[in-house]
Amino acid sequence: SMAKPSWLTVSPMSGSGNDTLRNTATVYKGRKTRSGTVTVTGSGVAQPKTYKVTQEAEPEYISIDNGSSMAADKTGGKVTVNGKSNSAALSFAWVGEAKEATISSQYTAGGKPTNNTEVIEGDPGATGEVVWSVDLTLPANTTIEQIDRTLKVSNGSTVQQQIVIEQTAGDANLSLSETDITIPVDGSAVTVLVTSNTQWTVS
Repeated sequence: SMAKPSWLTVSPMSGSGNDTLRNTATVYKGRKTRSGTVTVTGSGVAQPKTYKVTQEAEPEYISIDNGSSMAADKTGGKVTVNGKSNSAALSFAWVGEAKEATISSQYTAGGKPTNNTEVIEGDPGATGEVVWSVDLTLPANTTIEQIDRTLKVSNGSTVQQQIVIEQTAGDANLSLSETDITIPVDGSAVTVLVTSNTQWTVS
């Protein structure tokens, strides 16, 4: 006889005479339905009776653990975005300008390295939730403005989520090409180059 699946609880497991079997299941995150068979054997009854139990699938989803935005340091470097999904494959792309930032060509899903846009080995999302992570590399922010970049995570189709990576403004800086100049007797111009990423005034 077929044993009931481990995710299913039937109560009571035995009895006498007429009774009601209560069927409950653990929360399920797979995007494909799962099913199993329950067998009830009666004392002195030649043939056991069975019924099939199917649990509904979770609609396909992608979630980002970090929320709708996350901070990144002005110095740049590696930023990791984490999430969960039951998609077969994930695609990572910038929405709008990348502003010199790059997305790793591989992401991790269910502990396995997977190429961006390719199907996750064994398609674990069919039967459960998959934990994923992707690394981004940001250049240093040399401006005095925060730089926002939007990462889109999708299943290559209609399911998607976005997160804004908010990189802290860089430090204001100012330097001059000369520390000492001499203007000729006729008063003609001598130039000094200002190098800066911020507003400045001369006094």
